Order: sequence, then C-alpha cells, then structure tokens
Amino acid sequence: MTTVTQEDITSNTKTIIQGLETLKNEHHQILNGLLTSMKSIKRENGDTNLTEEKTNRLKKSLETIELGLSEAQVMMALANHLQHVEAEKQKLRAQVRRLCQENAWLRDELANTQQKLQFSEQKVATLEEEKKHLEFMNEIKKYDGNDPQTQSGTEEKEQDQSTQSLDLGFPDDDEDGPQPEVLSPSQPSAMAQAASGGYEIPARLRTLHNLVIQYASQGRYEVAVPLCKQALEDLEKTSGHDHPDVATMLNILALVYRDQGKYKEAANLLNDALGIREKTLGNDHPAVSSCTACITHGGSCCTQ
Repeated sequence: MTTVTQEDITSNTKTIIQGLETLKNEHHQILNGLLTSMKSIKRENGDTNLTEEKTNRLKKSLETIELGLSEAQVMMALANHLQHVEAEKQKLRAQVRRLCQENAWLRDELANTQQKLQFSEQKVATLEEEKKHLEFMNEIKKYDGNDPQTQSGTEEKEQDQSTQSLDLGFPDDDEDGPQPEVLSPSQPSAMAQAASGGYEIPARLRTLHNLVIQYASQGRYEVAVPLCKQALEDLEKTSGHDHPDVATMLNILALVYRDQGKYKEAANLLNDALGIREKTLGNDHPAVSSCTACITHGGSCCTQ
C-alpha cells in the first residue's frame, strides 16, 4: 500500500481547488444563461417550469461546489499550520539538544571545581597541622630556653647585648642607603626588659615573638609579616586598640619591617605603640620613657 505524504495531499488539494474554481465559473455562466432565458419566456408568457427546475439544480450544484472550495481552503490552511508547527518543533528539539550539551559541560565543570575545592581543603588542613606543629615546637623551645640552670647566664647576656640586639637599624644621615639587618634570636631579651619595667608580657606573645624572629632570620618575610598582622588583628578584636599587648605586637612588626629596610613603616608603628603606652601605662612609666628615648635615637628598645 502506497503511503500518501503531506506534500502529495497538499498538491492534490491545490489541483482540486483549481478544478472546482473552473466548475464554479462554468455553472455561473450556465445559470446566467438560464436566468436570461427565463426572463424571455416570461415576457412571451411561455412555460418556465423546466427552466426554473434547471436553475434550482444549478444553484444547488453551486452551493456544493462552494462548500467543497471552503473545505479545500480549510485543508490548505491546516496544512500550512501543521508545517509551521513542525518547524517550531524541530527548532525546539535543536534547542533541547544544545541545552543538554551545555548541561553536560556544566556537570563536568562542577565536578572539576569540586575536585579542586576538595584538594584545596586538604591542603588547608595540612597547612593548619603544620602550623600547630610549629607552634608546639616553638613552645617546647621556649620552655627549654627558660631552664633554671641557664636562666641566670641568659639574663646577663641579654643585659650586655640589649642595646645592640634591639637596635631598630635606622640609617644615619651620612649613610649611602639602608643597610637592613637580619633579626637575631637574641632579640627576645627586649621582652624580658618589658617585664622588668612593670608590665608582664603574656607567654603567647613571647612565643609569637620567637616564631617571628625565626621566620625573619630565614628571610621568610612573606610568613612573618602576615603572622604579625593576623595576631595584631586578633588582639585588637579581643582587647581593643589601646592595650599594652597591641603595643607589644606593633613593636614586633616594627622589627620585621626594620629588617626589610622599611624604616618609615617601622617608625610609624613605634609611634603608634608609644601612644598606646602613654594612654594605658601613663607618661611616667619606665616603658614609656624607654620607648620615647629609643624612638628619638632610631632604636627599638621599647619592644616590650
């Protein structure tokens, strides 16, 4: 059995419409002729029954032809609409295929991003563990350094070297340029001077000071500076800006800047620390007097 396609139906419908249009015109011509004959017969008082019967049949045929034409035109309009719907359907299918491809690509990107995120989280966890280990090792070193057998000798050595080891290192006016010095592990003696000046430095700040000295002596300023800034930010959040611990942290950061040759930044930090000590400890406190004298001479002996 032969399958009739939509194109065949459309073509046949157009042919039928043309035939019906021709037949309609012929019927109109015949009907006009009959009507003319009927008028002539009536003028002659003749019998018009046969002519009227033919006229009625022609009118019925014309109505049938016009009905067929209307149905054919409806079929053509429906065929055009179906073609339009089919085109829209094909367009939507193409969009669905494209969206499926984009969705697959987005799934791949999401999987890759999740893998990167997991790797980053693992790396952060590893770094946190390393940080805790370093803090623990530095605590051990701090307690080992405070052994009673060596404490007296260490204090005497710190007193002899306090001026040289804690010098901020600002260049004199006759120097050609900045000569940065590497921070020495002996610089924690400044912390001991602070305690003797009437202000007790917390143990965690001593540990942090030693850790910063270690990083700076290795030239790892990219670790030492953020460590100081983070500790300073935490202190300001918990204790406020005007607190002796904040001043101590500012002095530690000034030492690191001094070692990098950033003398202007170091001086600004020292002035800020001096202002905090004047507010919290009073102008007559030994720590304030020591810090003022050291800033005047470009030193860092106010590191308490």
